[in-house]
Amino acid sequence: MQKSIIGAFVALAMSTTAVLAESVKIGAPAWTGAQAIAALINEVVTTKMGSQAELVPGDNAAIFAAMDAGKGDIDVHPDVWLPNQKSFTDKYVDGAGTVALSENAYEGKQSFCVSKQFSEANNVTSIFDLARPEIAKLMDSDGNGKGEIWIGAPGWASANVNEVKVRDYGLLPFMDPIRADQSVMTATVGDSIKKGIGYAFYCYSPHAIWFQHDVVRLSEPAFDEAQYKAIQPSDDPNWYENSKVITEDALKQVQIAYSKSLAERSPAITELLKNIKLTGDDVSNFAFQIEGGKPAAEVAKEWVAANSDRVDSWLGL
Repeated sequence: MQKSIIGAFVALAMSTTAVLAESVKIGAPAWTGAQAIAALINEVVTTKMGSQAELVPGDNAAIFAAMDAGKGDIDVHPDVWLPNQKSFTDKYVDGAGTVALSENAYEGKQSFCVSKQFSEANNVTSIFDLARPEIAKLMDSDGNGKGEIWIGAPGWASANVNEVKVRDYGLLPFMDPIRADQSVMTATVGDSIKKGIGYAFYCYSPHAIWFQHDVVRLSEPAFDEAQYKAIQPSDDPNWYENSKVITEDALKQVQIAYSKSLAERSPAITELLKNIKLTGDDVSNFAFQIEGGKPAAEVAKEWVAANSDRVDSWLGL
C-alpha cells in the first residue's frame, strides 16, 4: 500500500512537471548568422531554463507563415533583417498582428571592401578609387584590362542592388561585376592577400570575414533615400534600367521575431526572446567559428558558459 501511494505521488509529480515545462520550436534559416542565433536560443532555453526546444529548418516564407498560424509548428525566426524582410513584417507584424518583434536589435551594414594591405599600399579608401585606371589594372586577374568586383551570389537581392551601384558609381568602364558563391569570394580574399594583389568585394556585417581577414570598408555617399531606387526583378522585368542607386545602403536592423501565440503557451520563453540582446560583433564571431568547422550548438554552449551575466540579464536574474 505504501509503495502504491509513493508511486502515485511520483507519477503526479512527473505529470505536473510535464504540464509546467515550456517548449518552443525555433526556425533555422540557411545563413550562418541565423543558424548561430537559433542554436543560442536553443542552448539558453534547454540548459538555463530547463525547458524544451527544437530547431526546424525553413526559409523566411515558411517560418513567417508558421508563426502566423500560431499552432506551434515554428514559433521563432531568429534573424529578421529589416528592411530586407519588410514584406513579411508588413504582412504579419503590422497587418495580421500575429507576429511580434523582439525589443532589441543589432545593426547590419552592407558595403564594399578591399584588404587593408591593398588599401594602405595604394591609397584606396573610397568606392570611387576603383575608377582609377591604375587601380583597375592592379585588380585585373583575367587580363581583359578591367578589374573585377564581387557583387554577391547568384539569386541574392543585394547582388542586384550592387550591380546597379557599380553602374551608377561609374565603375563599369573599369570593373566587371562578378556573381559567384560566397565561398569563392572568401577564398579569393585570402588568396589576394597572400599574393599582395587587389580584390574588391561586397562585404557586410555581421559576417565571418571580419575575423578571417584584415579588410576595410570603402566609403560611399551617405544614405539618401531619394537617391536609392532599388527595384528587384520580381517587381519589374526592366529592374536594371529603372533602378538608380548612388548612395550606400541604410543600416539594417536585425531582430528576433516570434509568434504572439507563444506568450500563452510559453510565457517565460517569450520574455527571453523579448530580452535577448546581441551585437554585430557577437554574430560575426559566431559565424567565424561555425564556418571554421565548429558545430553551431558547440559555439552556443561555449558562449553561454562564458557570458553567464549577459544571459542572466536576459532571464531577469
